[in-house]
Amino acid sequence: MANQFTLFKRRRFSSMFFTQFLGAFNDNVFKQALILVLTYTAASQLGVAVSILNNLAAMLFILPYFLFSALAGQLADKFEKSKLTRLIKLLEIVIMVLAAVGFLFEVYSLLFVALFLMGTQSTFFGPIKYAYLPQAMKEDELVGANGLFQMGTSLAILLGMIVAGVLTQLNHPLYWISVTVLVMAGLGYFASRFIPNMPAMQPDLNINWNIFTTSFATVRYLYSLPFLFFVILGNSWFWFYGATFLTQTPEFSKVILFGDESVVIFLLTLFSVGVSIGSLLCKTLTKNQVSLRLLPFGIAGLSLFAMDLYFSLSALNIGATMSETAPLLGVAQLFAQQGTLRVFIDLFFLGFSGGLYIVPLYAAMQAYAPISHRARIVGANNIFNAIFMVGSAIFAIVILNVINLNLPQLFLVTGIFNLLFGLFLIKKLRHHIKNATIQTHDTSMPT
Repeated sequence: MANQFTLFKRRRFSSMFFTQFLGAFNDNVFKQALILVLTYTAASQLGVAVSILNNLAAMLFILPYFLFSALAGQLADKFEKSKLTRLIKLLEIVIMVLAAVGFLFEVYSLLFVALFLMGTQSTFFGPIKYAYLPQAMKEDELVGANGLFQMGTSLAILLGMIVAGVLTQLNHPLYWISVTVLVMAGLGYFASRFIPNMPAMQPDLNINWNIFTTSFATVRYLYSLPFLFFVILGNSWFWFYGATFLTQTPEFSKVILFGDESVVIFLLTLFSVGVSIGSLLCKTLTKNQVSLRLLPFGIAGLSLFAMDLYFSLSALNIGATMSETAPLLGVAQLFAQQGTLRVFIDLFFLGFSGGLYIVPLYAAMQAYAPISHRARIVGANNIFNAIFMVGSAIFAIVILNVINLNLPQLFLVTGIFNLLFGLFLIKKLRHHIKNATIQTHDTSMPT
């Protein structure tokens, strides 16, 4: 496993890793800080329900993935990637200046505009970073690089949320939030300056600026490649699954575990660390090969531990020992409650199984995508990710508010659906992999 960490000595890897890490971190500092400001300040000032503001914020960040992913894929295939990345990171600085003005002067409409623009910036960066890896990495480095990227993304999201929570507790929180997002955007641009030149894959491509026809054409092209189509369906299912669980974390932390805000962060940490460890192990377990042999284990774990989470949560009876006026429990107090350790173990291994599941699929998407269309394939992947994430929110609303099941039952149903989808996915991938070919990697990149 140590070998994959030697990639950090290679500028072609470390420069893009830290560029994307800082970008993901900044995204989540900004998003989480905005959600906290909306929840505790803006809702009462504006006279609007918290749920409406938070759902509007979530929609505005996801919407660009629907609208611009296909166009972003074209641009990443047509232009040299290092210059394109630096341009996008410069735009991030401009967007964060707008966000800082919005925070400091409490102009919430400007913050919503900045959130949409931040989602747009992330949309255009996505195809670059995932098309960059198979171009910059040697073939025996691809799985390890993906594992590190997945680990970095998970930790960046978690750290961003934690830092946002800490900043909102300081004196003059809006000042500290503004300074942080500006500094992080600047560091992201600095990291992008070290990305080596990465030649365009299709420089003569004619860009179709119509985002609707482009999106349709990209999805139609993906459908003509059945193996990649089902790989991307598998990728997007992970986003559906993860969003279903992580979105409910604050509620089941408070309602079932009777935990305070520190418990929410602790649960997210368990899941994120699990994803990171599972992702890192993929290189060792696959012996550096682009392989889907870990996929069944990931699917099994995602279902098994979701089902066990249902039983472990259902067996808890913390509320019976607490009065209505008792303060919420901290992490240390929860460890003293009977049955909570099993809940924590379930969440860790849900993340661990997710790492085993997603890294082989991302590596396969990059390795099997036609070189000339690689970034557009990633753009199609982002479109499906956004669709599945929205579907996750609708699914949870139907289960919890229409069918009126409780949170543990939601997790049980999700685990069962995951097993059914997983069996379908494995069958389709095994059938279509016979006609799929791994593309040649460029192994002449600078170190």
